[in-house]
Amino acid sequence: MSTFVSRISGWAQRNMPKREELEHVRFVGPFARRPELWRFTRRSVPRGVAVGLLIGIFALIPGIQIVGAALMCVPSRGNIPLAALMTFLSNPVTTPLILIASAWIGNGLGYHADLETLYALMDRRASLGEWSTWFFSDAAPAVLIGLFTISTVAAAIGYLVSSFTWNWWVRHKRKVALERIREARGEG
Repeated sequence: MSTFVSRISGWAQRNMPKREELEHVRFVGPFARRPELWRFTRRSVPRGVAVGLLIGIFALIPGIQIVGAALMCVPSRGNIPLAALMTFLSNPVTTPLILIASAWIGNGLGYHADLETLYALMDRRASLGEWSTWFFSDAAPAVLIGLFTISTVAAAIGYLVSSFTWNWWVRHKRKVALERIREARGEG
């Protein structure tokens, strides 16, 4: 597992644009010059995770997600790289599941989306045009309310989990460093 993680990490470091490169881009430069948006701190990490999940699940439009998450990180002072990374939670594999769950939740909250039509479209492998027609006529209110609910809950859970994980990790690193200092002094 660690080789997989190290390979993904290496790929991301090679292919993601660096802050210094983005400083010279006309529209992105003013944001890239704000270092607090790129640092990994106890406040910026949970904010970046929450913003990335909120925008990544609610928007569901590739390309718009990363730009939207980056723009949302500016007023919330979230970590832009983490927000961009979290938008990849919604991908071609998870998007149909997110849409079905949002339609189901929207129905549960009182909005009407004909789920029988949804299942029929899935069974006959309907075209994109048929999906669009169903979505924009019958299911839009339920799906939008469901997407809003799912994205808000996911952002809140992501914020809490990343905050607790970040704090635990920092405490663990400090504890290990303190033990090394004690061992070096011969105290322990």
